[in-house]
Amino acid sequence: MVQTAIVILNWNGQHYLEKFLPVLVRRSNLPGVSIVVADNGSDDDSVEWLRHHFPKVQIISLDKNYGFTGGYNRALRQVEADYYILLNSDVEVSENWLQPLIDNMESRPEAGVCMPKIRSHYRRSAFEYAGACGGFIDVFGYPFCRGRILSNIEEDNGQYNFDREIFWASGTCMMVRASLFHELNGFDESFFAHMEEIDFCWRAKLAGYKVWVFTDSVIFHVGGGTLPNNSPRKLYLNYRNNLLMMYKNLPLYRLHITLFVRMVLDGVSAVMYLASGKANFFKAVIKAHFHFWKMVFSVKRDKRYPHRGVSCIYRGSVVLSFFLSVKKLRFIDIEESVSC
Repeated sequence: MVQTAIVILNWNGQHYLEKFLPVLVRRSNLPGVSIVVADNGSDDDSVEWLRHHFPKVQIISLDKNYGFTGGYNRALRQVEADYYILLNSDVEVSENWLQPLIDNMESRPEAGVCMPKIRSHYRRSAFEYAGACGGFIDVFGYPFCRGRILSNIEEDNGQYNFDREIFWASGTCMMVRASLFHELNGFDESFFAHMEEIDFCWRAKLAGYKVWVFTDSVIFHVGGGTLPNNSPRKLYLNYRNNLLMMYKNLPLYRLHITLFVRMVLDGVSAVMYLASGKANFFKAVIKAHFHFWKMVFSVKRDKRYPHRGVSCIYRGSVVLSFFLSVKKLRFIDIEESVSC
């Protein structure tokens, strides 16, 4: 029997556990499926509440907040399963969400990572920002999704209701083969949080695996549960970690020119933040670049796998396409330029 562990990393999220864990338990009652909550050093009553209300849910208590990366790395070393499903605490799963993920991973041995379709908890007919219907990056490393390009989030009208290979799966709900997770030594803890799943999926591709979205599975995500979208801290992590993942994974023949162009583009965005009165955002971008260069010599490129070009990258600039488009840019408008 296939063993699947659904692992929720919790940090002061008792209110989300109270709201969404009962639904998860009820809708994940399948043979071989277990639910684990890894507590990342919370100082609310999450652990006590779990022990009282869900004594059958396994609890892994960590001594402090290790971030998304360190928290999951430490927790998953203690979980034995064939598959891990990393699930945010602020997620409502739908009926029959789990079986399609398991069935598709079992039938596709080349798939190392997958994700469901992610819709908004509040706007249930719309895709959700953090993953939508599968993630991609452009030639300069900017991430976007099938169903969400930059700030443009599409309604889900069934236009993407077919499974396909993607570049990255969202950490909101990411299913990964346990053997692959440990082969790649888990997440890179220098990321702490944000874009670590893109880095992981990129490394999985370099190791010869594929990443998929399976649209028969649907979840609803609140989003911004730990850091809101207008947080300078979140902006800092996104800018810094995006540079780190490109430094780690790009082939050398593309690395230097890509980083140079990104420095220029990030500088332009920093000036725009400053001109619009968002001094904290300007400082966050500058800080991200400064810390990237401080970290660059301690971050290692994995030499076990060749650093070659990989599939599912948009060969143009999604930023340029977005701002030059006469209408709201949708994934379907550039899909032919994203080959997998």
